[in-house]
Amino acid sequence: MKNALLILSIMLSSTLATAQKTMTPELLWSVERLSVMGLDKDGSTLFLKVSIPNIEENNFDSKYYKMPVSGGDLVEIKKEEVKAVDKNVSSDGKYQLFHKEVHIEDIKGKDVYKHLDKSDVYVFSDLDIRHWDTWQDGSYNHLFYKKVGSEDEEGTDIMPNEPHHTPQRPFGGDEDYVWSPDGKSIYYVSKKLKGKAYANSTNTDIYKYNLETKTTENITEDNKGYDTNPSFSTEGALAWLQMKTDGYESDKNDIVVLNQGVKQNLTANWDGTVRSFLWSNDGKDIYFTAPVDGTIQLFKVNYPGRKRIAPIVEQLSKGQFDVTSIVAQQKNTLLVTRTDMNHAADVFSFNMKNSGFKQLTDINKDLYNSVDLPKVEKRYVTTTDGKQMLVWVILPPNFDASKKYPTLLYAQGGPQSPLSQFYSYRWNFQLMASQGYIIVAPNRRGMPGHGVEWNEAISKDWGGQVMDDYLSAIDEVAKEPYVDNDRLGAIGASFGGYSVFYLAGIHENRFKTFISHDGVFDTRTMYGTTEELFFINHDYGGPYWDKENETAQKAYNEFNPINLVSKWNTPILIIQGGKDFRVPIEQSLSAFQAAQMLGIKSKLLYFPEENHWVLQPQNALVWQNEFFKWLKDTL
Repeated sequence: MKNALLILSIMLSSTLATAQKTMTPELLWSVERLSVMGLDKDGSTLFLKVSIPNIEENNFDSKYYKMPVSGGDLVEIKKEEVKAVDKNVSSDGKYQLFHKEVHIEDIKGKDVYKHLDKSDVYVFSDLDIRHWDTWQDGSYNHLFYKKVGSEDEEGTDIMPNEPHHTPQRPFGGDEDYVWSPDGKSIYYVSKKLKGKAYANSTNTDIYKYNLETKTTENITEDNKGYDTNPSFSTEGALAWLQMKTDGYESDKNDIVVLNQGVKQNLTANWDGTVRSFLWSNDGKDIYFTAPVDGTIQLFKVNYPGRKRIAPIVEQLSKGQFDVTSIVAQQKNTLLVTRTDMNHAADVFSFNMKNSGFKQLTDINKDLYNSVDLPKVEKRYVTTTDGKQMLVWVILPPNFDASKKYPTLLYAQGGPQSPLSQFYSYRWNFQLMASQGYIIVAPNRRGMPGHGVEWNEAISKDWGGQVMDDYLSAIDEVAKEPYVDNDRLGAIGASFGGYSVFYLAGIHENRFKTFISHDGVFDTRTMYGTTEELFFINHDYGGPYWDKENETAQKAYNEFNPINLVSKWNTPILIIQGGKDFRVPIEQSLSAFQAAQMLGIKSKLLYFPEENHWVLQPQNALVWQNEFFKWLKDTL
């Protein structure tokens, strides 16, 4: 009897181990998220952090691990045991860099009127009143240094009384500052502008602060666009990322090197844009990541120094994945993180001799092994102007070409962000396909990775060629016998949400349902309420009151979704974050109100405490469940 039960138990265990299922919102929100904390001093041990969603507590738990850089088992450790190299300690070991908020200006009522300390009011007389998801309250990120090991010392503020940020808000971190190799100077990024000038400009600069003289020098004053990510080679050359055009946040990003007074742009003649970079150990090359053909890959450019040799860009890796970061160089290998549409980030080593990857971590191995994965196909579609456009087509798990499937056109945001092999926890193609939908994701006009001209083509043309690109993609894929042409939908966020609103007025009954998240509905009120004015000044061509500006007037009239509302006739789900100051709340409220008054089946999903994204685990699960409930009801 015992043997029979043992055999039955083994059989059941075997059956459960091989049983497959599909990805669900709940499973997606059990995916563990890896980030690399760094290497130890001798470069032999890698330290990792893994964030684990805690649905019940509506936050994230963290675990810390170490592992050999050559691969091997992860060993869980306490946070205090992390011994990665700290780039924020000077080379002589004397000083530590850090940043914190400093109160500079009196903007809140209780600061202006000290005796009214319970007042809740802001007093503004200039722009830059809010950014991303927070109101300007008179505090600024400032950079400090202090003696290593000094717990009581407040540190020296290298930007005393300056109403400027380092690191930059909202996303800047310690990549915005670095020690000079001799430990005598600090190099940092700041946009030293105020008010309207700040809101209208992307002109960050790299500043050099001398510890001995307490003086500051702007070393990139000649460049009027972004200057970011300063980093020194082992030979003392300073590199950074540079965009040349003020106000153009998606301009070509180049690698510039300054050495002994000589400045050189290493990627000026290369038809691409850089995302991140790392100096080689010997200081003779720079490794970098960049979008290319619907992916993000590894590249290398040589640094000639004073030699009369032209820098040459070389693509190192190829494949259907994204290289999301370069961690370190280990002789002939690079440690990197990698994703694809079916897998969250893991650590890989890349062999520069044979161009091969070796996976070093497999954080979510059991989860991914337990589900059937969608198939991701890469195809090309001819656009209305005769160009070849890459289109990702994601097919449901266990796809059967003899069946017909409902199909979703995905409109990427940005508008100039790559539609690559990313792994999102909201717009997750693996999850969508696993619910039985085919996803059509075109690398339409405006995507980086297809040359600078293609990337720039969307600016001032939001409702033009890009809309033809969307329709070319869905129309071509819809010719396949397995696409149910009576069940097509269009979905997207931000510029993708704008795209949905715009397509709703021009689609000529192609689509049966729409979903728009934080989308631009009225370009005129968008200009009046968004915080980064440089973005819409560049993309729209100017303010709405400039009647003589034909380009701008096209943005506020012909390319304005609100002017197409009379042609709406299709169910639409509209989603909005209450703390989204990039695409503020009136955009979605106006669109929902219009749909309701037109008698169109519509639903509003409002997240009061979320910004342009949905970050809280329970909110994200509501988002996913409402998303698929809407598709089930309308498609």
